[in-house]
Amino acid sequence: MPDLLIELFSEEIPARMQARAADDLKKLVTNGLVEAGLTYASAAAFSTPRRLTLTVEGMLDASPSLTEERKGPRADAPEKAIEGFLRGAGLTRDQLEERDTPKGAILFAMIKKPGRPASEIVAEVLETTIRTFPWPKSMRWGNGTLRWVRPLHSILCILSAEDGAEIVPLNIDGIEGGASTKGHRFLAPDTITVSRFDDYTAKLKRAFVVLDPAERRDAIWHDATNMAFANGLEVVEDAGLLAEVAGLVEWPVVLMGRIGDAFLDLPPEVLQTSMKEHQKFFSVRNPKTGRIERFITVANRTTADDGATILAGNEKVLSARLSDAKFFWENDLRIAKSDAGMQVWVDRLSNVTFHNKLGTQAELISRMEALAGELAPMVGANADEAREAARFAKADLSSEMVYEFPELQGLMGSYYAKAAGKSDAVAAAAKEHYAPLGPSDDVPTAPVSVAVALAEKIDKLTGFWAIDEKPTGSKDPFALRRAALGVIRILVENEFNLEIGGFLFIRLAKTLINEKHSVDIGTANQIADQIEQTNPDLAREFRNKEFERRSTEYRSGKSIDESGEKALDLLSFLHDRLKVYLRDQGVRHDIIDACIAMEGNDDLTLLVKRAKALSETLKTDDGENLIQGFKRANNILSQAEAADGVEYSFGADIKFAETDEETALFEALDAAEAKIKPAMETQDFSAAMSAMASLRGPIDAFFNAVQVNSDNGTVRRNRLNLLSRIRTICSSVADLTKIDG
Repeated sequence: MPDLLIELFSEEIPARMQARAADDLKKLVTNGLVEAGLTYASAAAFSTPRRLTLTVEGMLDASPSLTEERKGPRADAPEKAIEGFLRGAGLTRDQLEERDTPKGAILFAMIKKPGRPASEIVAEVLETTIRTFPWPKSMRWGNGTLRWVRPLHSILCILSAEDGAEIVPLNIDGIEGGASTKGHRFLAPDTITVSRFDDYTAKLKRAFVVLDPAERRDAIWHDATNMAFANGLEVVEDAGLLAEVAGLVEWPVVLMGRIGDAFLDLPPEVLQTSMKEHQKFFSVRNPKTGRIERFITVANRTTADDGATILAGNEKVLSARLSDAKFFWENDLRIAKSDAGMQVWVDRLSNVTFHNKLGTQAELISRMEALAGELAPMVGANADEAREAARFAKADLSSEMVYEFPELQGLMGSYYAKAAGKSDAVAAAAKEHYAPLGPSDDVPTAPVSVAVALAEKIDKLTGFWAIDEKPTGSKDPFALRRAALGVIRILVENEFNLEIGGFLFIRLAKTLINEKHSVDIGTANQIADQIEQTNPDLAREFRNKEFERRSTEYRSGKSIDESGEKALDLLSFLHDRLKVYLRDQGVRHDIIDACIAMEGNDDLTLLVKRAKALSETLKTDDGENLIQGFKRANNILSQAEAADGVEYSFGADIKFAETDEETALFEALDAAEAKIKPAMETQDFSAAMSAMASLRGPIDAFFNAVQVNSDNGTVRRNRLNLLSRIRTICSSVADLTKIDG
């Protein structure tokens, strides 16, 4: 069984495209081979800056011969129908087989498809793959029609077996398949002829090309860490940069250079970002001081002077880059320490649009400031400090450093806040209020940071909901899903109890009024407008009280205006994101739905505690079997209520019990209710769930021994009311009707 080796040799492929391209090459070629009947044992793809390589082992040397049976018309069908069938099958009348079937004599064609040699199939599949390759961006060159990410120079395509290697004959826009490639562009540019994959990798390595990107990554990291360790330093880990650099070189040579003394006092994040973004350098840190003191660069070749010339050039370019960074840093510090301080940057943001329907960045900051002050007492923060932190949290967006390096926003704000004499809490909030940016990021825990982070995310959510800019499908241009998950994680992981439904309503009502949206808010706003002409402070206080009143109405289900509808829709969106958050922790969707259906579902922290407690309970035998008993009771009760036209919701009396099992169930319900009610009042969901699960045995015994629909009407009503107690007690913990199974 032959092995296949393919190499597509071109000009440099962008590092970010290489891994995906190798996967696409493997998928397209192997799928094409299998569809044509060529199975194989294994396949692997590799990439370097100048080549994509695929090896397929244990492939068939030809596709198998196949016989296809095709059913035709009846034997006595009109001649034209039979002739059409013959044309489609490519056979003559005497080659058809006539068979008796329940529907009469039917004609069948046995069409034989002979196998094809592997080289013929490989040539077709590879040409199709090259001409339809899904590069994110591609180009044409010369006078040809072929498109590739960069000009394609050669195609190596051979089938190797024990008796030797065979070149697959193909020609794609004048590029013929062959058995040769080239080594390193500078160190070994001559042509290399190969016969099989192991011969190919060995000759490439002798020609200064490491084919496997994982091997290049490991070599870079090994040499870099050893070099740093020898100097008492450590390399700052950066998996993304490591993968990118491994895609820039075929023969990695690690070199360590120095950073000028004039730049060592720059914040380490500035040095790291500048070197990474502009030069693709790794940062080397002094573990004793935390300062970035050296850098690691990876050259693509060895040199006679062991890289001295390369390092000298890199250090010169880096010095110019860091001179700019130092200028930005010093200029920003001068402003932060001035009398006007960071307020200068906040004022500049009045000329920067946040969103054309939601105002400027300065208006966003103003809303955040007010909101952070409201949230502060709920999360244990000082209200004045929270408002100050919100006022300056985004000030660094106007700084020169953040203009040059946007990814440093927040972080630079914390440095500037400290320089301006702000408290540590205010400085920390500038850095932490964007968090969490991803599902694995830490959430802020300091009270002031929590208040500002929640203010930023809640304002974003309510603002965009007010103007109907919601996520649709896979599109989420304003990262509202991330903001919602951030709100959830901050509240849940810090265990803050916040009835967020009413809170969202207040914010939406204020946003709709402030943005002058058409919304019927009754006469209250008109009254406030009249008051505002003579006393703005009184008007503001009137509005706030009106919002609080309407929030109470919203919570009780009385508010049906646009603010209430949008708040309910936004709360539903938060619940959807909460389902994703809990599913990742192993909580089933039906369990979450059972808890969302309960009163108080806008307290996300309590909702999560309830869902996790129910999830753990249902993992036990008692919990799982209780669901069956509950559903049986609920079904019998619902059917009886529908048939009788009454509600059996009270009046169960133990004196009408006729069996020991019936009496035991009364006693078990009394005991469970005595435990569940105080447990729910103290939000001890685990205790409540445990008490509910203890009903499993008595309920099972009751149904095994008792016929609910007794001939005695009094006994029947009593038993139906007893089932109603089961439904009421269990439903006080969660809506078990939504549990699957």
